Amino acid sequence: MKENNSMPEAGLKRVCEALRWAQQQGLEALDADLLLALVLGKSRTWLFTWPDRTLDKNQQHQFEDQVRRRLAGEPVAHIIGTREFWSLPLKVNASTLIPRPDTETLVEAVLERFDNSALRVADLGTGTGAIALALASERPGWDISAFDVQPDAVKLARENARLLGLPIAVSQSHWCDALADASLDLLVSNPPYIAADDEHLQQGDVRFEPRTALVADKGGLADIHTLIEQGSRVLVPGGWLFLEHGWTQGEAVRACFERLGYHQVETLQDLGQRDRISLGQWSPGAS
Repeated sequence: MKENNSMPEAGLKRVCEALRWAQQQGLEALDADLLLALVLGKSRTWLFTWPDRTLDKNQQHQFEDQVRRRLAGEPVAHIIGTREFWSLPLKVNASTLIPRPDTETLVEAVLERFDNSALRVADLGTGTGAIALALASERPGWDISAFDVQPDAVKLARENARLLGLPIAVSQSHWCDALADASLDLLVSNPPYIAADDEHLQQGDVRFEPRTALVADKGGLADIHTLIEQGSRVLVPGGWLFLEHGWTQGEAVRACFERLGYHQVETLQDLGQRDRISLGQWSPGAS
């Protein structure tokens, strides 16, 4: 960031000039657009349509402050307070992971395999509620529950469900602890899967996200193993478990599924053509 990082008192008060100033400080154009749109209460399209509109002093100071926060590394989603996932505007805060486009691969995989026939579904480690809410928006015939061990995440997911008017039940639970035996047809989760010594934990937006939602023991596989093991208890025979994981973990996750008695195990790729989702069907006694 430059030493003198305030907009000059004269001249740089139009929308186009404020955006140019932010980029000169080192901010990416998209981030500058999103932050200024928030300050002005307008859309990005409005910024492009009215580039000569002026900012008042209060708006200018707010924009300067937000630019400084972003340049210090704070995620745009935390500054704005929302992130879109599956075309749903979700409230976000520092208590949960910021929903990522790659996780939409899990939603797509589930929707491709199951129609609107009545299913009992649970999303574990729900965070913002993103996966459960995306599924609820597409499959109104499903009975969907969402669980998280963190009270703040439960509160946030409930708020998102209320704001979107989507009928999911959100409760506190450590993985499957609150679920009854053979109570689900489908279990989905984006659990922590990053190893504690992964260098990416010191880079980018993840520095501002809760470590408990990112890091797992056993090289990032501990919680995945727990979910696969517990899934065999809470799924009905023939029920399915879908898990997001790291791009290098596909083989290990498939091996765990198979070792614990799941069948039709496979791994799917994300938007970048990397292993991202593994799934299996609980079929006790099947050959």
